[in-house]
Amino acid sequence: MTPDSIATSELNYTFTVTAGDFSKAGSISTKIKRILQQIGAKPDALRRASIATYEAEMNIVIHADSGEIALIASPTEIIIRCKDKGPGIPDIELAMKPGYSTASQEAREMGFGAGMGLPNIHRLADRMDIESTVGKGTTLAMVFKND
Repeated sequence: MTPDSIATSELNYTFTVTAGDFSKAGSISTKIKRILQQIGAKPDALRRASIATYEAEMNIVIHADSGEIALIASPTEIIIRCKDKGPGIPDIELAMKPGYSTASQEAREMGFGAGMGLPNIHRLADRMDIESTVGKGTTLAMVFKND
């Protein structure tokens, strides 16, 4: 099932990420975690989706000019779709390597940008799809089975 094929009767939320605002970083992943708790998501799916969403949110805050995160949930799966406008990822294969980072010195000084975001998302999600265009932005879809 893809993010676009879920019936409209399912749960849908979209949140705007404030790029560069480290004081609000993590707030969207916290909201999504609360929503998933309220709808009774299974503990394992909730945990994995929450951690992966935090990683994706931080990537938008650190690297992008603007972005949004959408939550689409059904009784059997949780889909998190992240879209940003920004520099894009020139080499996705390289970006998937643990420890590889293009984070700014400022982000690193705050303890972010260790190069584990995409590898962690890949490890936590049941499926991860990423597309990126240099100079335009990145779209990331994560699917978590909730059964």
